[in-house]
Amino acid sequence: MAPPPPFDGEFGGFAHGIEEPIARRVTLSESYRTVGVPKGAVWWRRMFAFSGPGYLVAVGYMDPGNWATDIAGGSAFGYKLLSVILISNLMAMLLQALAAKLGIAAGLDLAQACRARYSRPVGLLLWVLCEIAIIACDLAEVLGTAIALQLLFGLPLIAGVAITAFDVLLILTLQQYGFRLLEAFIVTLLIVIAGCFAYELWIAQPDLRAIAGGLVPTTQIITNPAMLYIAIGILGATVMPHNLYLHSSIVQTRAFDTDDAGKRHAIRLATIDSSVALGLALFINAAILILAASAFHVTGRTDVAEIGRAYELLSPTLGAGAASVVFAVALLAAGQNSTVTGTLAGQIVAEGFLDLKIPIWLRRMATRMLAIIPAVIVVALMGDRGATDLLVLSQVILSLQLPFAVVPLVAFTSDRTVMGNFANAPWVKWAAWGVTGVIITLNVTLLASFL
Repeated sequence: MAPPPPFDGEFGGFAHGIEEPIARRVTLSESYRTVGVPKGAVWWRRMFAFSGPGYLVAVGYMDPGNWATDIAGGSAFGYKLLSVILISNLMAMLLQALAAKLGIAAGLDLAQACRARYSRPVGLLLWVLCEIAIIACDLAEVLGTAIALQLLFGLPLIAGVAITAFDVLLILTLQQYGFRLLEAFIVTLLIVIAGCFAYELWIAQPDLRAIAGGLVPTTQIITNPAMLYIAIGILGATVMPHNLYLHSSIVQTRAFDTDDAGKRHAIRLATIDSSVALGLALFINAAILILAASAFHVTGRTDVAEIGRAYELLSPTLGAGAASVVFAVALLAAGQNSTVTGTLAGQIVAEGFLDLKIPIWLRRMATRMLAIIPAVIVVALMGDRGATDLLVLSQVILSLQLPFAVVPLVAFTSDRTVMGNFANAPWVKWAAWGVTGVIITLNVTLLASFL
């Protein structure tokens, strides 16, 4: 029996009963296939041309929401949750590779595939859930940037939250000069963040044996409700649902050959790009938790959960005057980086699910306002502690939404009617479904603990 034909380039081209094709329009059309990949060049030049999308994706794995969960986890439980960060990153590497493969092999981002494959009500439900995830992520960016501005310049939190409404101008300016400049901006800030934490760890001198022990999972993570809550937050902050939509679209900024050999080569390069970038994200995520564990947990300060409190204590605890300032600079860089990728993800989701082309400034301002309003209310009523609690909660919301992005991604990339010859090999399919099962099980466990 001959295999079913691959996706034919039109929505409705799947063999699933959609009778009326929907005209295909690429997302991020202003950047589509604008980055050339040199043919016949040495391997490293082709790899360099394809490097970039993975680093935009990696930004989401080290945004301010990660800081709140990692600091709370390191302070309260020492190095025990390092295993959660490691496992989450390994899951992320697999899922992001699948997202890149969907974009390259099928020529679709995840939102477009959902719109084509599912009924209108299901597609709209998935869109709403994804928008909730993007708002939760944006909430973390708003609060993280506001906290950084407060720590560095003494601005009240509410003023800092209001200032974040104008960072849309940064995105608009960068996008005018091409996608490569946007990637260069992201990578520069990632280098700043990594350098800041390399300095912090050098000062902190953490226990290497304890770090190695923390990389081994323990059943206490599941049996201890407080630890489980933070672990789910780390999972949500690491494997971020909107990043799957983002990656499947931005890999299409590369002008690779569209025959089978060209796609296969592009998938290989994209997988290397995202895996290396997520390795950097693993270092930064782990560094935040290790810093909190070595500076606070081992000294008996197990209640340090707020970013502001961590800032105040770092310099006196570590005996280095610059430690707190370096920490805040890294936080500000993380907030600005996340703003860029959150903007792109929002644009991709709106265009992919709804075929809705709206000005990017309008899209950004709408999403940002939906994040600013609850942030202002919580900060006004509960102060700094409320801001940190809201940060952690935003990451748990991301984790609860994650299955609704992961299940379609794994299903599409395992389906020959979508992927043709590039459908997942059996071992990849079962590994991906295994990851999906772990994510769903952890979320169900979290909900059961609440009930």
